[in-house]
Amino acid sequence: MELRDIDKIELTYLSLEDYQDLQAAMVSAYPSMPDAYWREPHVRALIEKYPEGQVVIRINGELAGCALSILVPEDLIEERHTYRDITGDYTFNTHTDQGDILYGIDVFIKPDFRGLRLGRRLYDYRKELCEKQNLKGIVFGGRIPNYHKYADQMSPKEYIGKVRQKAIHDPVLNFQLSNDFHPMRILKGYLEGDTASNEYAVLMEWNNIYYEKPVTKAATRKKVIRLGLIQWQMRPYDQVEDLMQQAEYFVDAVSGYRSDFAVFPEFFNAPLMAKNNHLSEPEAIRELAGHTAEIVTRFSGLAISYNINIITGSMPEVRDGILFNVGYLCKRDGTVERYEKLHVTPDEAKVWGMQGGSELKVFDTDCGKIGVLVCYDSEFPELSRLLADQGMDILFVPFLTDTQNGYSRVRNCARARAIENECYVAITGSVGNLPKVHNMDIQFAQSAVFTPCDFSFPLNGIKAEATPNTEMILIADLDIDLLRELHEFGAVRNLKDRRTDVFELRRKS
Repeated sequence: MELRDIDKIELTYLSLEDYQDLQAAMVSAYPSMPDAYWREPHVRALIEKYPEGQVVIRINGELAGCALSILVPEDLIEERHTYRDITGDYTFNTHTDQGDILYGIDVFIKPDFRGLRLGRRLYDYRKELCEKQNLKGIVFGGRIPNYHKYADQMSPKEYIGKVRQKAIHDPVLNFQLSNDFHPMRILKGYLEGDTASNEYAVLMEWNNIYYEKPVTKAATRKKVIRLGLIQWQMRPYDQVEDLMQQAEYFVDAVSGYRSDFAVFPEFFNAPLMAKNNHLSEPEAIRELAGHTAEIVTRFSGLAISYNINIITGSMPEVRDGILFNVGYLCKRDGTVERYEKLHVTPDEAKVWGMQGGSELKVFDTDCGKIGVLVCYDSEFPELSRLLADQGMDILFVPFLTDTQNGYSRVRNCARARAIENECYVAITGSVGNLPKVHNMDIQFAQSAVFTPCDFSFPLNGIKAEATPNTEMILIADLDIDLLRELHEFGAVRNLKDRRTDVFELRRKS
C-alpha cells in the first residue's frame, strides 16, 4: 500500500469480533508456518486476562497488524524457557496481574502493509503501556528468520554479532535492535516449527527507565527538583548569631518558593574572621574553624524547621590537628552528612596550611542522588565521573573566586561536567568584599545551573543564571526524568558510549 492511499490509521484494542480478520492476517504474515495462527479460544483467553495488552492496527478499516502480550513475574523470564513454557502450554495461565514484566507473545504486520513503520507504532504502544502501568520492562523471544542460511557457518551468537555489525541482514532482529531492544541470551528450541530460525530465538529486553519500585513507606521520590541557590553578599558579622540570622533569612526565602535545596557558597562564613585580623592568617582560619560545629548544628535545625535540604557550602574544620575545607549536607529528615574538598588551591595550602581531604561519595536524598565538589575540585573531571558512576543526578559546586578568570575556570569546567556526565550542575558563589579580613579579596560570582546539551534541555546548556556580582537567590526546576531519557535515547550518550575496553577509571582504596 502507498502512503497516498491511506485515509485513516487506527490503533484499537483487540476484540473477538476481529478474530476472522486476525486469522487471515496471521496466515499471510507467517507463510513458512501456515498453521501458526491463534485459535479463537486463545484470543478469548488473552482478551479476558489482559485486554490492555492486545491491540490491532487498522488502515482504512482493514486489519494491518497486531500485538499480543501478557504480564509475568521477572523470575519467570530468568529461567530458560520455550514459547510453550512462557504461555503455559498456550493457556496463558502464566499471566498474572501482579507481574512486573510485559512479555510479548506476538507482533506481526500483514505483508501488504509493511514498510509503513506500523511495527514501530505497536512497540511504542507497549512502551507507553509499560510506563503507564509501572512495569520493569518488555521481554520477548525474537525470531532470527535468516539464521537457517548461515547455520552451517556460524553459531547463533556469531550470527547476532554479524547482524549488529550490519554484515548480515535479519529483518526481525534488525528491527528490534533499532527499537532500543537489546539481547539478553539465546534460547534453544524456543518455537516448535520455526525452521527458518532453526528453532532458536533471542530473548530481547527493553528496560523502562521510569520504573519505580513499589514502596511500603509513606514517602515519594520527587521527579522535578527545585533548587534555591544563594548568591551570598560578604559583609561584616560580629557573632555567629548575626551570620546565622542572615543565613536563615535566605533559607526562609528559598523555602517560601518550595525549594528542595538551599545552597550556600564556599567559605560563606569568612566574615567572622574579622575579629581575629590581629592574628596571622593560619591562626585566624583555625579560630574560624572553631565555629563550624555550631553552624552545622544551627543549619540542621533550619533544615528540619523549614523542610528543606541545606548544602552548607564549605567551612574550615580542624580534625586531629589538620585543617580541612569541608561542608555538610543537612537533610530535612534531620540526618547530616559530610563532604570534603579534595584539592585545595595553592593559596589555601600556602597561606593557611590547609590540606586536601580524601572522602568522595554520592549522597542519597529524597530528591535522588547528588554529589558535592567544592570549587577547585570541579576542575578535575575524574571526581565527577566517579560520582556519575554511582548514579549522581545533580552536582553542586559551592565556590569562592576573587577574579573573573578564576570564576571562568569554575564555570566552564562545571558546564563540561554537565555534558560529560549527563547530569545537572549548580554552582553558587559569593560577591562583595571583606576589607578587614586578610587573604579575602574582592569576590566575583555569577551563580548558575547548567544542563547537558541535547534536545530536551536549553540549547546553550544554561538552565538559569544569576545577575553577576549581586546579592540574590536563584530558583531553578530540574526534571530528573529528562536525564533518564538522555541516558537511553540522547543524540549522543557520553556515559553509555565510553570505551571501557580501552580505558577505565577507578578509585584507589
